[in-house]
Amino acid sequence: MPSQLQEIELSIIGMNCASCVAHVERALAKVDGVSSVSVNLATERAHLMLSHRVPLANLVQQVEQAGYQARAAKPAEQAESAARRDQERVALQKKFLFSLIATLPVFVMEMGSHLIPALHHWLMANLGNWNWIIQAALTTLVMFGPGWIFYQKGLPALARLQPDMNSLVALGSLAAWAYSLIATFAPNVLPSGTVNVYFEAAAVIVTLILLGRLMEANARGRTSDAIARLVKLQPQQATRIHDGQQESVTLALIQPGDHLLVRPGERIALDGEIIEGSSFIDESMMTGEPVPVSKSVGAEVIGGTLNTTGAFSYRVTKTGQDTLLAQIITLVETAQGSKLPIQALVDKITRWFVPAVMLIATLTFLIWLIFGPEPALGFALVNAVAVLIIACPCAMGLATPTSIMVGTGRAASLGLLFRSGTALQTLAEVNTIAFDKTGTLTLGKPKLTDFIVAAGFEKNTVLALAAAAEQHSEHPIANALVEAAIVENISLGTLESFETITGYGLKAKVAGEEIHIGADRLFNKLGINLDAFSAPAQQLASEGKTPIYVAINQRIAAVMALADTIKPGAVAALKTLHQLDFKIAMITGDNQRTADVIAKQLGIDLVIAEVLPEQKVAAVKKLREQYGAIAYVGDGINDAPALAEADLGLAIGTGTDIAIESADLVLVSGDIQGVPNSIALARATMRNIKQNLFWAFAYNVALIPLAAGVAYPTTGVILSPIFAAGAMALSSIFVVTNALRLKHWRYQ
Repeated sequence: MPSQLQEIELSIIGMNCASCVAHVERALAKVDGVSSVSVNLATERAHLMLSHRVPLANLVQQVEQAGYQARAAKPAEQAESAARRDQERVALQKKFLFSLIATLPVFVMEMGSHLIPALHHWLMANLGNWNWIIQAALTTLVMFGPGWIFYQKGLPALARLQPDMNSLVALGSLAAWAYSLIATFAPNVLPSGTVNVYFEAAAVIVTLILLGRLMEANARGRTSDAIARLVKLQPQQATRIHDGQQESVTLALIQPGDHLLVRPGERIALDGEIIEGSSFIDESMMTGEPVPVSKSVGAEVIGGTLNTTGAFSYRVTKTGQDTLLAQIITLVETAQGSKLPIQALVDKITRWFVPAVMLIATLTFLIWLIFGPEPALGFALVNAVAVLIIACPCAMGLATPTSIMVGTGRAASLGLLFRSGTALQTLAEVNTIAFDKTGTLTLGKPKLTDFIVAAGFEKNTVLALAAAAEQHSEHPIANALVEAAIVENISLGTLESFETITGYGLKAKVAGEEIHIGADRLFNKLGINLDAFSAPAQQLASEGKTPIYVAINQRIAAVMALADTIKPGAVAALKTLHQLDFKIAMITGDNQRTADVIAKQLGIDLVIAEVLPEQKVAAVKKLREQYGAIAYVGDGINDAPALAEADLGLAIGTGTDIAIESADLVLVSGDIQGVPNSIALARATMRNIKQNLFWAFAYNVALIPLAAGVAYPTTGVILSPIFAAGAMALSSIFVVTNALRLKHWRYQ
């Protein structure tokens, strides 16, 4: 048997365009043992699947040979990454300011003399040849000072035959600079009429691209705000109660079972259960619910949430990576680092993009040199440089991941946790949603509403035996029976044996009596006749109640009715889904009549009732065959197979229990409104991605020909390399700022 694939994540430093992503992916894919690799530009991470153990040093070395840095990624290392990005931003800011100060005189001396004749005459009269020499000195300072980062990375990449965006900038600026140096210090080498300088183009190109990188870095820093806010939620210290004394300790010293004190206004350090006191707790950053929740003894509390009013003490139940906050951070990180299927096409295009641009620039140079007007060499140089500079693959590389980062971050703040970016695309494409009933559409806490006994049986006796049989079960029926017995002040008999009959009911022995409790299918299986309760059962089912039968010593003794309550907001949520043109189905183990009543109240289109847990998978497959891609919404425990089978599984989270491996999306608060909210947000994110991709590709399709000079024969217009550099910088900034609009998304 093949060994199980291992997963590993690397932090990659030094990437700044889609070509960088392609180079890192190709480099890592060459390592023996790497089955697949996916690199994300926005999160600066590489996700690898390994067929066998591969030394980390081998992977790091391969990345370094490709011209980048790598290290093992740490969970929740946003603080460290943010600090590094801040240092990079400060360094970029200093480089840009130096470059700007040195470039301004060059720009004024060259372009100003073209626009203002008086300035041209003054410069010629006072500086003469020193005009160009000063420009050469200042431009050289700009290029090999702040601009050195482009040559440091771009030229080695070119030598490895793996050119990237830095290579384009390096070639374009060096070509303009070298030509200008020849025109300044060896003009006789150039053909007559071609002695011109383009120092201002080389200097401005470097300055504008540095500005673009600075603005992009500032914008990209804001895309990971969601995780940064989550990381800051957890306090570093907590007040522990030990032997009656209070002590302030770091979280690393706290163990499950420790007792912690939380005062008003403090954040709860770790997950736990209240043992003394009560309060209202703001859980909005976890669940998206804005109203503080009342908590008292026995209630679960979540690490990172805010205690608003009273003081209380609680027992720690989870620490470290087991806490809800840690799980949320891991889920969001995973989602933000993943790639969408739509990204595969982008990756294929960008892999060949830079070499194609270099080929176009070479052809542009040759065509202008051979067929262009005089000075042909000058025209050829300017247009070739413009093509190199304007063709920026940055926007392509950022189009998808930035939208995923912001979209999944916004989802997390609303209590919607996507396990992967792929789930976003899938959710935006499904058109049928199937719901589990109990615990999903209903509260899952049925009440005993009717208890009808057969002739020859006494009500309290049967109820006492049934409640005793169920007393150690966690099934909702058990809770309802035990509560009813307590209300009637009935003492329970001694439970001697208990056996669960999966999917049917139970068998127990109480005070020497054999008890069977379950739905009609259990008694059909046992061959026990239910005709005596045929009419009452039909009446109960027609009222939306679930008939459950009790048999004592193989004799039918009673039929009881349980009624579940529809969750608040479920009707409105399903109405919203209908408005979004979804077909809605309900899959339940309840009998058909009861299911039909609930479905009618909720406006559900399709009902599949009386199915066992293992039959839910077949029901999902059947719905997919009839209606196409399907999403399934369940509680994430009993519904795990159906959640896994569906094209997209949505798990209703409850409290701290969100580690549901089968689901693609977890609704932390358990509110059904999260279903239409998540769909609307997924669709908004996919629209945003498509807008970004359209802009990135349309920009290059439109402007590369313009930079090559196709408009010159008809309009006399040539795109200056300066404007090309500005347009290139703006394309990336547009993509990132467009993605940032998702931070403020609200359901309309």
